[in-house]
Amino acid sequence: MSMSELAWFKSSYSSNEGAACVEVAGTTTAVHVRDSKDKSGPQLAFSPAAWEMFVKFAATTEV
Repeated sequence: MSMSELAWFKSSYSSNEGAACVEVAGTTTAVHVRDSKDKSGPQLAFSPAAWEMFVKFAATTEV
């Protein structure tokens, strides 16, 4: 699957006015992350296990 074919989504907590929103697209082998304001910019790819650890950490950490 090419990057242009990925189904990108962002959190329902994000708004169009936000300056710090990310979009995420999942495949069976990776979770891709990009800046929602720069769709043609760089993207990061994480293994599903690494993404799961990040999400668990973010959900339990106070900012």
